[in-house]
Amino acid sequence: MDKKKFIKLLFEKGRKAGFAEMEIYISSQKKQNINVYNDDVDSFENSVSEGLSFRGLYNNKKMGFSYTEKIDESTIDMLIREAMENAKVLDNDDIDIIYEGSKEYKDIVTYNKQSENVPVEEKIKYLKQIENMGQELDSRVKSITYNMINDATKSIMIANTKGLNLKYKSNLYKYELDVDIEDHEDVKSAYRYQVTNDFTKLKGQKLINDVISEAVSMLGATSIQSGIYPVIFRSDVSASILDAFASIFSADKVQKNMSLLKGKLGEQVADTKVTIVDDPFMKDGAFTRPFDAEGVATKYKKIIKKGILTTYFHNLKTANKDNVQPTGNAYKTSFNTAVDIAPTNMYIEIGKKSYDELIQSTKKGLLIIDVQGLHSGLNPISGDFSVSAYGYEIIDGKITRPVNQITIAGNYIELLMNIEDIGNDLEFILPHNGYVGSPSIKVKSLSVAGQ
Repeated sequence: MDKKKFIKLLFEKGRKAGFAEMEIYISSQKKQNINVYNDDVDSFENSVSEGLSFRGLYNNKKMGFSYTEKIDESTIDMLIREAMENAKVLDNDDIDIIYEGSKEYKDIVTYNKQSENVPVEEKIKYLKQIENMGQELDSRVKSITYNMINDATKSIMIANTKGLNLKYKSNLYKYELDVDIEDHEDVKSAYRYQVTNDFTKLKGQKLINDVISEAVSMLGATSIQSGIYPVIFRSDVSASILDAFASIFSADKVQKNMSLLKGKLGEQVADTKVTIVDDPFMKDGAFTRPFDAEGVATKYKKIIKKGILTTYFHNLKTANKDNVQPTGNAYKTSFNTAVDIAPTNMYIEIGKKSYDELIQSTKKGLLIIDVQGLHSGLNPISGDFSVSAYGYEIIDGKITRPVNQITIAGNYIELLMNIEDIGNDLEFILPHNGYVGSPSIKVKSLSVAGQ
């Protein structure tokens, strides 16, 4: 059934059932995953999915919600009935809003047609070339367990009874490499990745060099004496920690007393060197988009500016509750989930020093290149974290040896307040609920538990 006819019929039947205002959200996605292992295609997945969610203000009171993966006339009555039942059982007093639309939406590029049509054979050939390159680079390469291209093309459409009718299309490539190195029964692994919406921009050769070098560099790693050390977090590690704490910027978490930033607007929450940006218009950003999951125009903003917290992330409901403007950060992980809040492309602004200069400026300290257990080892309400980590010892401005079997612990706000320097090597991690990046950062001191 034609989508326009479907939507028109759904809204007509919805009005007769008692829905004063209604909205549909349609998500369509085409995905392909290819993994090459030992010169063979180890896994190959193709999938196409589409789904629609329906929201409506029932009897002008509560917002009912329903969804379907089948968009045809036979599902309309079910969508209305389930949304009615959903609205009747809601007992919170929050005011839900169907949005009439923003004055202006920025025209941005989110889709690369050429990259969507790259032949499968070309992707497989690329993966095999990188694997062969890796095997030839170092005889200690035991296996390249993960050599995967994952690409997806997604379309989003929002329409409602207030006349809103928006859509955009985007695509993305994720390339992931995981390598095991073995030397005299000492086995070390390293994992790196790249995100782009342009197949021709994949940098597999650099990635395989980096991942093998990192795994080799960790051979012979041992622990270190427990103590308080100056610590450098490599860019991807700093981004991972920021990503793990991203929910503290959500106004919904603040309003529910689940964020350590509650009541901190206008206050200093980080060193004056720290500025954190949310940029939905960033070129090649995985979360670049003209509007959010409620149809609100996205906008560039500095969440923390020179250490001062300037705003939270808002959707329509939380903005109405705080009597402020929405920030364009409404988010749905899927068509069948409720509207949540998330960053778009969020990152710490770069500083002036290079990665090497950060190391050279450290008399005695640690460089952390990976942490494990982030989501179980931190508390977004208190800001406390305690996670296992590994990296390198730094003596007199030089990396002297690999270090593992250590635990680093602290408080995230105290860490932000304790930043001594920020690098100029901005890097983003794999997109999750937002696309989060950071340069390498150096903190004055952090508790390290080792030997």
